[in-house]
Amino acid sequence: MNFTYPKNERLKSKTTIGLLFSEGKSVSKYPLRLVYHVGEVEAEEKIKVGVSVSKKYFKKAVDRNYFKRVLRETYRLNKHLLWDNLEGNYSFMLFYQTKDRLSYEEINTKTIQLFEKFLLQLNKTNDSENKTEL
Repeated sequence: MNFTYPKNERLKSKTTIGLLFSEGKSVSKYPLRLVYHVGEVEAEEKIKVGVSVSKKYFKKAVDRNYFKRVLRETYRLNKHLLWDNLEGNYSFMLFYQTKDRLSYEEINTKTIQLFEKFLLQLNKTNDSENKTEL
């Protein structure tokens, strides 16, 4: 597995971000939230990811940038969980939603739990769609 986070995996398109907020679904695992949308991703990569930390919780840009770096790093190290289990194109947005200053290790474990919860939710929806087709 290639543990990188290249530019072509970064979510930058305003239209795709708009789709995430209008039509996207979400999964939460305190203090993280993952908003995702199936499809509408450029053909070069099957996953696009963006990160966000609210100014409401961290007034100083230094603090927001620190937690964004941590989120990007935890995604980079754990993206194999998503890449190995997903088919199709997805766009994701990761949010850090608390005033609490968790350590890197805590955020890393929460990210893994969030990805596992997302995959479980995705499998449940796929199973229910398959049952309705029968």
